[in-house]
Amino acid sequence: MHVTVIGVGYVGLCTGVGLALKGHNVTGITTTADKAVMINDGKSPIFEEGLELHLKECLSKGTFRSTINIDSAVKAAEVIFICVGTPSSDDGKINLSQIKSASISIGQAFKNTSSYKAIIVKSTVVPGTTEEVVLPLIEEYSEKKVGIDFGLGMNPEFLREGKAMDDFLNPDRIVIGSYDEKSASTAKKIYNLFNAPIIETDIQTAEMIKYASNSFLATKISFMNELGNLCKKLKIDTYEVAKGMGLDSRISPHFLQAGIGYGGSCFPKDTKALIFKARETDSQMRILEYVEEINYKQRFMILDMLKSKMNFDLKEKNIAILGLAFKAGTDDMRDSPSIDIINELHKQGARIKAYDPQAIINAKKIMPFVQYLNSPQEVLRNADACLVLTEWPEFSALTDEDFNLMADKIVMEGRKILDPQKVSGYEGVCW
Repeated sequence: MHVTVIGVGYVGLCTGVGLALKGHNVTGITTTADKAVMINDGKSPIFEEGLELHLKECLSKGTFRSTINIDSAVKAAEVIFICVGTPSSDDGKINLSQIKSASISIGQAFKNTSSYKAIIVKSTVVPGTTEEVVLPLIEEYSEKKVGIDFGLGMNPEFLREGKAMDDFLNPDRIVIGSYDEKSASTAKKIYNLFNAPIIETDIQTAEMIKYASNSFLATKISFMNELGNLCKKLKIDTYEVAKGMGLDSRISPHFLQAGIGYGGSCFPKDTKALIFKARETDSQMRILEYVEEINYKQRFMILDMLKSKMNFDLKEKNIAILGLAFKAGTDDMRDSPSIDIINELHKQGARIKAYDPQAIINAKKIMPFVQYLNSPQEVLRNADACLVLTEWPEFSALTDEDFNLMADKIVMEGRKILDPQKVSGYEGVCW
């Protein structure tokens, strides 16, 4: 099928390349000419395991291309995915400006065509958005009617950054919320070659499934962090507790890793958005309010430990930071716990050196006052203390020989990636 994907960020580019790998003819739309050229040259603007390799494969086969020309791409498409960003404000309300802009552009480009198109929202939006915002804008600017001239659907993404391509190609489930049967059947054709159960719902239910899923996973993380804080005081290994819990099929071992909390573009934004939506409807999400509060406070636990070790004086101390991205496998710095931690260190007068195998370019834009170096050893040399903030596998290869480069071997870990057989004397946030 001819597919157009509006937006080529994390979700859009992985979606477009994934569909192209399955044999669809895909066009990815960006508003930036330089980005389109970069993608068409086989270079991914984001770091995501396997993405660039798959992108080059699709480009060589002619099944994927990027362009800024939305008009021609919409006119040629049988299916149009909206994959633009939906950032949130401080109060949690999502910003729909990109969704509105994409809807208007689709409507304008669609106006002078006669072929039926299924328009599917993949961006994460709160229940009601697709039918109350996207639908009327497309109808207004296209002068066409939903259910007759075009179909409408919601197909939420469930991609883990760092594993997004694998998740897209091998999904646990595919959720399709649709306006009518023709919309649903067109959307399902996209996934003919995928081996996963398809859940068919109405549009609002599909929107809510995404929020419910992310909010529940965020709750698991915050629960384990609170439990981890208690276990540490009781001298209990939190990770052994998690292992025992995870063998229960009702619980599963996933998202039970205690540490400095979650970050990224999804969990923080989605929990806040659901809380805000509940308040708009005179409802409450008290559990999620606590989840959010716990997660924010958790990232500062490692600083409390550090200050205690250093007599509560960080001024002019050389602090080594290993890991900047919110998780391993990505260069994404959005709402990374490292940002709050490093900003507080800077506020306390510390001198900060940092290393991350992928996120340094993005981190420099946010924290230009940090000295960024090219290896863990460079960062550790002559440091007064070290904080390990991202679970990059290469950190598990570090040994006492590396940490002995420090002026004072004070090592605090937030992600349990160091190997206790290789490194001695370090302390974890929850263990």
